Amino acid sequence: MNQTFGVMRAPRELIFGDGQRRALGKVAARIGKRALICTDQRFAASQPMNEILDDLAMQGVVCRVFDGTQAELPLTSIEECVKFCEGFAPEVIIGLGGGSCMDMAKLVGLLLTHGGPMDRFYGEFKVPGPIVPIVAVPTTAGTGSEVTPVAVVADNARDLKVGVSSPYMIPHTAICDAELTASCPAGLTALSGADALTHAVEAFTAIRHPVDGELSQQRVFVGKNLFSDQHALNAIRAIFKFLPRAVANGSDAEARSMMMYGSVCAGLAFGAAGTAAAHAIQYPVGALTHTAHGLGVAALLPYVMAFNGPACIDDFVEIGQAIGVYAHGGHDNTALEVISRTRDLCASIGIPANLAQLGLQEDKLDWVAEQSMLSARLINNNPRKLALPDVRQIVGNAYYGRA
Repeated sequence: MNQTFGVMRAPRELIFGDGQRRALGKVAARIGKRALICTDQRFAASQPMNEILDDLAMQGVVCRVFDGTQAELPLTSIEECVKFCEGFAPEVIIGLGGGSCMDMAKLVGLLLTHGGPMDRFYGEFKVPGPIVPIVAVPTTAGTGSEVTPVAVVADNARDLKVGVSSPYMIPHTAICDAELTASCPAGLTALSGADALTHAVEAFTAIRHPVDGELSQQRVFVGKNLFSDQHALNAIRAIFKFLPRAVANGSDAEARSMMMYGSVCAGLAFGAAGTAAAHAIQYPVGALTHTAHGLGVAALLPYVMAFNGPACIDDFVEIGQAIGVYAHGGHDNTALEVISRTRDLCASIGIPANLAQLGLQEDKLDWVAEQSMLSARLINNNPRKLALPDVRQIVGNAYYGRA
């Protein structure tokens, strides 16, 4: 069978550009007249929020605003929002904020439609049918949740983040307006952008699964493919060029817009291809250190790339072409230079150089490796086969800063 294979999972409509948040009222009104807005306290108190509420009201949409979304999205927060909705029966849910706000909208929509408990949906293809339509409006350029089929929740009973992955979880509509990211502080801009870069690199270097007529129906994340490659390279190209500018000058409108573009492209890439070892290892690291997801995956990325190098030489060469790396001495040197450039980019925006700087304790390295192996989907999506000793090697290198 021809190996030219591609899968793209995306919203029905994707509206992109400065000022496009002003389309939200009409977009929502076409879907339903009762809207639940999932956001956080910071954005709920902002002027753009007031404008959005006025716009929705003008379109005849009755809104209820839940502003209790917490970072890293604990399950208790989702349950609180579901209770908040009692008697309201929203016809559309608007996720307005960072990745946690959009994931909140997805998961609340899931529970309102199909009922709990949440853990019956963990994994892939466990959602039995469509959910309340979601309109996703990101205010950071990083997670790509506005276009992906996955939502992540921190389940305290499991001490780790877990994912619900299904095409039914893809938002109905995504509205991506980079003006909403203008107030992002430099630190959040950096870790969000580095998260998007990790999505793109891991999607582009994901394993290429044997192709048959069942692959797209057996896996939500099908591995490296024709469409994800193009989205991933577009994301990598944009993020390498514009992330340092966005971090250095938050009012740089072009950099903000292109980072939003990079984030969306990265989301489209990993929404089909999936991510791999950096994400698998970050989950236990994040659980122990209580550090942001984007910070952890970006700190791990150069070490995962170095381990995967022998299996990804050609992929790294293509990344090199996208970012203008042409090393002397052949493909191997180009691949090494791409890893070095990635490490330099992360360092330049303040990403920790190793896991020790994230606050991980040395006596937890074995535990981190063991827990990482439990993320079987991510481990199996890695381009170079991973056994426990391999993951332990990556974790050790990332802890001690061994290039």
